[in-house]
This record gives sequence, structure tokens and C-alpha cells, in this order.
Amino acid sequence: MPEFDRHVLEVLRQPLESGRITIARAASHADFPARFQLIAAMNPCPCGYLGHSSGKCHCTQEAITRYQDRVSGPLLDRLDILVDVNPLEPEVLEADADGEPSATIAARVAAAWQRQIERQGKTNQLLGTRELERHCRLDAEGERTLRASMLKMHWSARAYHRVVRLARTIADLEGRKQISARHVSRAIQLRRALRQR
Repeated sequence: MPEFDRHVLEVLRQPLESGRITIARAASHADFPARFQLIAAMNPCPCGYLGHSSGKCHCTQEAITRYQDRVSGPLLDRLDILVDVNPLEPEVLEADADGEPSATIAARVAAAWQRQIERQGKTNQLLGTRELERHCRLDAEGERTLRASMLKMHWSARAYHRVVRLARTIADLEGRKQISARHVSRAIQLRRALRQR
């Protein structure tokens, strides 16, 4: 992501938020549907080795900050999942995969999607603020966990709502009606950015 022009990245904010894009020309404008899934990647620093066990990174803190700041906080706020992916050791790459078969995962996703449609008539991603209050109530421990994380990480209301939607989806994938602190904690883990902003 940081290799794109900042202006190009910033124009993604509107369609990521609303699922629509407006093009204005002279005296007229046109609205177009633009709901999409954005999957993006970036290195943690200019050389790409920040935190690597080899110790190869010699980037200054100023260079790291400047590099990471090419992707703005408001844009990151509009992404649902932000995770660090650490390098894998050769023995891990060579080992047999130990995950679930794709068919099993696909069935679980389809069941979660069906739960969302039956409960609220749309997917969790499309829930507005009032709908979140109705369909995504957290248990008391989940509320405490989310409040503490929001204060510690200085999240905006937008990020808060994205965590709630993600926690609701995690609960749906498990077939749970109630969003528990465990679901909230997992959603928080999936919202970690490269550094605190």
C-alpha cells in the first residue's frame, strides 16, 4: 500500500465506507455502486526487515514512521482486519498443512451468512449504528474488554463499530447467539495495526 500515491489511497475511503463512489464533473455528478473487498499488504519499514530475527533492519525510527504514515489513520480505520504476518521458518514452510479442509470452512461461512440474513436481513458488514445496538449486544465482560482496548489504542468510533461487527461475525461462525468476551478479544487481535496510531 505505501507504494501507491497518497491521493490514490485516500480516494478509497468513500467507497470503503459507503459502498458507493461519486464522480463529480462541472455541473453534474453520478453515483455508482462500489462494494468490494480490499486485500492489501505493506512492509513494516522501508527495507521490510523490521522485527526480523536476522537483525537486518537498520532503518531509523524516523524512516519507519515516515514509511508507515504513507497509509493514513483514517484509511486504516476503514479496514476490518489488520494483522502482522511474521516470517516463517523453513521447517514450518516444509511441514504438511494442519488446517481444516476448504470445504469445511466454506460450510461454516455459509451457515454464518445464513444466520446473519435470518437475524437482520443483511450481512454484519452492512449494519448501521442503530442496527449494531440491536443485533450486536456484547456481554458485560465483552463490553469491559472492548472499552479498555478502545482507550488503550485510542480507537475512533468507526474502529469501535468495526470491532463489534467483527466480533458478531466471529460469534456467527461459531454458531453463537451471544457475543462473548472471547469473540471481542479475537476481533481486537484482528484489528492490530503496525503500530499504535
